[in-house]
Amino acid sequence: MASQVIPPTCPALPRPAPISLAEYRRRRQTLMASLAPNSAVLLPSAALVTRSRDSEFAFRQNSDFHYLTGFPEPDALLLLLPGREAGECVLFCQDKDATLEAWTGIRLGAEGAESEFGIDQAFENAEREARLAELLDGRETLYLPLDDGEAMALAEAVRGELQGRRRQGAVAPGGFRDLTSLVHEQRLIKSEAELALLRHAGEISARAHVRAMRSAASGLYEYQLQAELEHEFVWHGASGPAYASIVGGGANACVLHYISNRDALRDGELVLIDAGAEFDLYAGDITRTFPVNGRFSEPQRALYEVVLAAQERAVAMVEPGVTLKAIHDGVVRDLTEGLLALGLLEGALEANIDSASYRRFYLHSTSHWLGLDVHDVGDYRRDGEPRPLAPGMVLTVEPGLYVPDADDIPVEFRGIGIRIEDDVAVTEHGHEVLTAGVPKQVADIEALMINS
Repeated sequence: MASQVIPPTCPALPRPAPISLAEYRRRRQTLMASLAPNSAVLLPSAALVTRSRDSEFAFRQNSDFHYLTGFPEPDALLLLLPGREAGECVLFCQDKDATLEAWTGIRLGAEGAESEFGIDQAFENAEREARLAELLDGRETLYLPLDDGEAMALAEAVRGELQGRRRQGAVAPGGFRDLTSLVHEQRLIKSEAELALLRHAGEISARAHVRAMRSAASGLYEYQLQAELEHEFVWHGASGPAYASIVGGGANACVLHYISNRDALRDGELVLIDAGAEFDLYAGDITRTFPVNGRFSEPQRALYEVVLAAQERAVAMVEPGVTLKAIHDGVVRDLTEGLLALGLLEGALEANIDSASYRRFYLHSTSHWLGLDVHDVGDYRRDGEPRPLAPGMVLTVEPGLYVPDADDIPVEFRGIGIRIEDDVAVTEHGHEVLTAGVPKQVADIEALMINS
């Protein structure tokens, strides 16, 4: 099949509404309601990270900080002070600086933080040292991310300063508690506005996978399909990929997190693409596997149909009350049955499941949470037991089979890797597939590719 470059002729998708200031405010209020009495929250933003010498990686805000503020700049600090009359939400941000802004762009400053992001009271960082201890004076407990070195250093410095002022009546926080579990529990259940952003990220991601299918051809390189994907992401307003795009042709598909993307695509082989767009920090995450030349061989089709049947049954299971363990157990049973039918395993079904012999071909779990992080936050177990799904949760469903190139494997299956992944939201009465815009049936994939 001749290589085809898909021109950017289609209009960009219309942008969904951003998260409202009222929703950010509700999130902060919900968090503050869960805190111990007379406590406070201290949460730093992300910082710029040096890429080389005087250039930085593209800035990406800390997900928890974004969830509570929507504030898009680095080097900021959020304080939540329940009951404070002058304002419960205080933000420190970068100083306004005309010289620096001429090089790197306009900064919001304290006034912009208040007017554009609904912050009760904001100060520039030049005032942080003088004001921070004063704002936290008298708070008994300080909530912060305990695994964040910057947050811990700030908290220790404030406590030390207040302890040094005890004779003047200052009261230092008596203890630190971890903030992350409280924020992550909130983040697990998505609002309608968040679901709209995840839908949008899923639609952009689906369009990118379709573009890659239409562009695939023998002789292209994996990185060229990556370029087609990531062009589509940015064309539709995404910031770029939500994670390092995986484009694995042939046996490279058997490397679960293959990101080199340097090899040539070869006629007669499959290519596995695991890639998703990030839109307003919300992630898409899709995997599709398809033939480079547009036609599945019989062994490829046979293995693909095993994975597809397991994936479709797993998606159909998603509803309130079901657990990820139950979904995974169903996938294990389906894949093991398929491996036995194809002669890649031998013996009885239950014996193979009990011995986990399938793990030679299926190494990973079926699902993970999805949201502001591609492997999103939230506990998978409650009181030691698998957590039941609830409306507003969003997860991936991604079974796969990865056949090693080994002497005891039938030659026609060696080096084939297949994964099929969709993003699924739990609804009141079932589920919604957020990534249905990219085909996964054999006939649909072949029709799309052959007619491109």
